[in-house]
Amino acid sequence: MIIQIMGGSVNITDLDRFLKQLSDIGSTHNVTVQALNAELVSGSRHLMFAVGKAIRSFGSGRNTANKLGMEIMLYASGNLQIGRALGMGVKTGDNRVAVVVAGNNGVDSAISEVNEVLDTVDHAVLEYSKAKQDSLLEFFNITRDELDAVGEGKIPELVLERVALVDVIK
Repeated sequence: MIIQIMGGSVNITDLDRFLKQLSDIGSTHNVTVQALNAELVSGSRHLMFAVGKAIRSFGSGRNTANKLGMEIMLYASGNLQIGRALGMGVKTGDNRVAVVVAGNNGVDSAISEVNEVLDTVDHAVLEYSKAKQDSLLEFFNITRDELDAVGEGKIPELVLERVALVDVIK
């Protein structure tokens, strides 16, 4: 399976319309297109790890969600609760967004169309930055004790740990 992740920004005035646009792109090209809030992404490694785990869960029949996009959200959020996973989704208004496109064919064409839907393309929004720290700590329930043990520079690794633990919870 081919996986591409892109980042950028978009002002969403109608959330349902935006999500339908992405869904239509996915349907047209027979791929999965999933948008996430880039403020809660600790790096492209975070998303690649989550996508890989989601794909493997479908391959082994251990998936929780019916669709790959939602399974990606579950793994990326480090949580099996759909309501909690949706907290990683995009919202109405200004968004820094990460978009995952996964499929066997049509990924490049789908990426081109996703580029047209975004206001700007900026892959830097995917990477960890100090500005994301508080949001990541809160969303992933990273404790002060954990930070004291490993240091603040290891926040991306602590997020990856949450993704890995989803399989243990299953």
